[in-house]
Amino acid sequence: MARRRPVSNLLALAVLTVVVQRPMHPYEMASVLRARGKDQDMPIKWGSLYTVVRNLEKHGLLEAVESGRQGARPERTVYRVTDVGRDEAADWTRELLATPGREPTSFEAGLSVMAGLAPGEVVPLLRRRLELLEEQIAADRRALDSERDGVPRLFLVESEYALAMREAQAAWVRSLLAELDAGTFPELAAWESFHRTGEIPPHVADLAERGRPAD
Repeated sequence: MARRRPVSNLLALAVLTVVVQRPMHPYEMASVLRARGKDQDMPIKWGSLYTVVRNLEKHGLLEAVESGRQGARPERTVYRVTDVGRDEAADWTRELLATPGREPTSFEAGLSVMAGLAPGEVVPLLRRRLELLEEQIAADRRALDSERDGVPRLFLVESEYALAMREAQAAWVRSLLAELDAGTFPELAAWESFHRTGEIPPHVADLAERGRPAD
């Protein structure tokens, strides 16, 4: 029996779930995944698709069922999912749905070093982000509304979630901007003073040296 959880990226899961429907060759897998917009739902490196497929076959989650060539095209191997592959895809899907993961975003990275910019520079940057978020939210709503008539909701839930996350982020950015505009953001004076004088307040320097407690 194949070793459990040999896959380590979401492209592998996407391949397993698409091949569950019918056998495919890798080029067809990529075409179907692109058509379904899976590269918008998860980080996919298309250049590694063939390597992922070979690894899935190596670990017994896919198996080759035929290989052929049409004209001058490269030989194409058609793969189908094995019973072990079906079980693995189901187990991994259960894990993704049930277990919250820690997935830092680029925005979180920016926030973590935000103190390196003066408040007066941060505010217009956040306003610009909010404008872009509001544009994306409006576009997402239009796209969802246009799809609801012909697409079952089961295949739209990831889009609903993405919209909800953008709306939540926009609400949080508005709240942060309100604090900065009103001058009620804690330690705002110390933050401004640092960029005005180049001197870090002693208590802030002490916190920076000690770091924050581990999660």
